[in-house]
Amino acid sequence: RNMDDDGSKALNEEEFINGIHETGLDVSDEEIKEMFKCFDEDGSGSVNMTEFLLKLRPPMPQCRLDIIDQAFAKMDKTGDGVITLDDLKNVYSVKEHPKYQSGEMSEDEILTEFLNNFEGGRGNLDGKITKEEFENYYATISASIDNDMFFDLIMRRAYAL
Repeated sequence: RNMDDDGSKALNEEEFINGIHETGLDVSDEEIKEMFKCFDEDGSGSVNMTEFLLKLRPPMPQCRLDIIDQAFAKMDKTGDGVITLDDLKNVYSVKEHPKYQSGEMSEDEILTEFLNNFEGGRGNLDGKITKEEFENYYATISASIDNDMFFDLIMRRAYAL
């Protein structure tokens, strides 16, 4: 956020270079440009918060991976290693969703929107959530939560584990 001079919630190459210099890191502009390319996973020419956090975060501890695996297994009702619309229909009710109640969206539309959350900017929006996509989604959330027990609590409450 400190490096984001224009408030776009993403860093362009100039902001990234200036930000690295401001940290006092002793590296050349060429080295920083290489770093920028590594951070800019999607090749968009900017580094969003997700890309930034994912590169800076340490690997997730096994306890977090275990609870993510439990949540994935609960969602993947067919056990085929992929969460689909049909899997969601068995675990996620849209009956209380305001857009379903108003008739603005169908059950499939709401569930598809829910699935797309897990793919975000890193997935292929094919309506199928792989274990890797599910873990990547929670890696982003994990990067902003310092305490393992709090992360565990969030996951348990979200998925009634």
